[in-house]
Amino acid sequence: MVVSVRAAVAAGIMLGVLGAFGYVQLPYGLLVVPLAFVGGIAFGAVGLFFTGIIPSIEMFNLPIFLFVTPMFLFSGTFFPVSNLPVWAKPFALAFPLYHLVELTRFFCIGAMESNAAFNLIYLVLFTVVFGWLAIGAMKRRLIN
Repeated sequence: MVVSVRAAVAAGIMLGVLGAFGYVQLPYGLLVVPLAFVGGIAFGAVGLFFTGIIPSIEMFNLPIFLFVTPMFLFSGTFFPVSNLPVWAKPFALAFPLYHLVELTRFFCIGAMESNAAFNLIYLVLFTVVFGWLAIGAMKRRLIN
């Protein structure tokens, strides 16, 4: 929960700066703050899940190598997903950061490559599924 509040506060600060330069369409741009809160919960759940399944601290590079790095490459943060090769587009759709980026762009500047409702539903389902998996993994880790 603390991660989600931090994400929302950081989004609010960035929204203020971007708004001062005219890069945010108001009032829709204000929806980025609750979106960042949901994103914080989603990534917090992923982090807790990996914490629950990784046997030792030395193995923590594995999820970063297999999950975080490809997520940044295929999320559309640095370049449009439409420019990716055909084989890479399904990877982009599987990562939650893609959906956060799409919704943030939509709320701030009105631009989007995909359906906003699909992105929001995917993000909420991802959060619920990984929240449930994280609780189960942490219960097993702490009880055993």
